[in-house]
Amino acid sequence: MHFDLSHILQSLQHFQITPWKVVGYVGTLMFTGRWFVQLYYTRKYKRVVMPLSFWWMSVTGSALLLAYFVFGKNDSVGILSNFFPVFVSVYNLFVHMRHHKNNVTGDEING
Repeated sequence: MHFDLSHILQSLQHFQITPWKVVGYVGTLMFTGRWFVQLYYTRKYKRVVMPLSFWWMSVTGSALLLAYFVFGKNDSVGILSNFFPVFVSVYNLFVHMRHHKNNVTGDEING
């Protein structure tokens, strides 16, 4: 493998940050950052914990990445890889919030 620093520097000269790339970068940070949040809470409570912030970050990150791949890049691979996680994250967020509400009110969770 040949390492060509001049080629890398030349490629960086053509690197542009567009508004849609910012959307994509923020989505990537949110979607990746959720695992650090989950790790923090798991270490804090010494058991596997999926905090509410994990699901909010999942929904936000997935939605931003989906928007980037649909409108900013028009990339079918990115669209397919982020389409399903949006729905799973929204569902899990809903279940998490419903479960928390039931724990607070003492209501039973119906099946």
